[in-house]
Amino acid sequence: MKKIADFPTKPPSDADKSDFKKPMKKVLEKLADLQYLMQAEGKHSLLIILQGMDASGKDGITKKVIGACTPGGVNVYSFKKPTDEEFAHDFLWRVHKLVPRKGMIAVFNRSHYEDVLIQRVHGWISEEHAEKRIAAINAFEDLLAFDNNTIVLKFFLNISKEQQIIELQQRIDEREKQWKHNDGDWEERAHWDKYMRCYEEVLNNSTTPWHVIPMDERWYGQYQIAQTIVETLEGLNMEFPEIETKR
Repeated sequence: MKKIADFPTKPPSDADKSDFKKPMKKVLEKLADLQYLMQAEGKHSLLIILQGMDASGKDGITKKVIGACTPGGVNVYSFKKPTDEEFAHDFLWRVHKLVPRKGMIAVFNRSHYEDVLIQRVHGWISEEHAEKRIAAINAFEDLLAFDNNTIVLKFFLNISKEQQIIELQQRIDEREKQWKHNDGDWEERAHWDKYMRCYEEVLNNSTTPWHVIPMDERWYGQYQIAQTIVETLEGLNMEFPEIETKR
């Protein structure tokens, strides 16, 4: 049984931000090349799931890491409260239509896991219902893998409770971040322990493994995610397709 408390929220003590500038630049260049190659080959797709507590760095990853890719090859979706139409369907309905087609990357800033996290924390669904939804999510992600060559990379952004309050306070104190402020984020913070228990259930009952990323220092977490994506794409051994006709 994996415990979130056993995973670090900070980089190793000997890691220095200045030492990661060149490696980060290099890994982002490699990511851009691999994304272009995947789009050209058109045999695989990549779904990146970013989950974490409020202010854990999801937007920054989208900007700093995914931003290295060609815009035409990436779609980013942010999941909010379901609309009336979405509520009228099964919980995966709104998600399935947004998964990436072959050659594309899709990034879920929050995802279908909200339906077994916030719903469970607030008691809007029963424990039995949550367990069935987790099973449905596993089947859904397995379907994407075997039926469409979709690689699913799931990242839990592991921020400490102490760092979260710093990040949330910055959204009040710093003018350029105030647009992100939401009183509801502070209210959800009061349920921290419940969220951690629900995240542990998800981490321990997923057939597709999660990558737990330390996010107290954004630069380190962003590098780890970029490196993981690059290693995953390199493992596909992709090639540019040959020209179909020759003059």
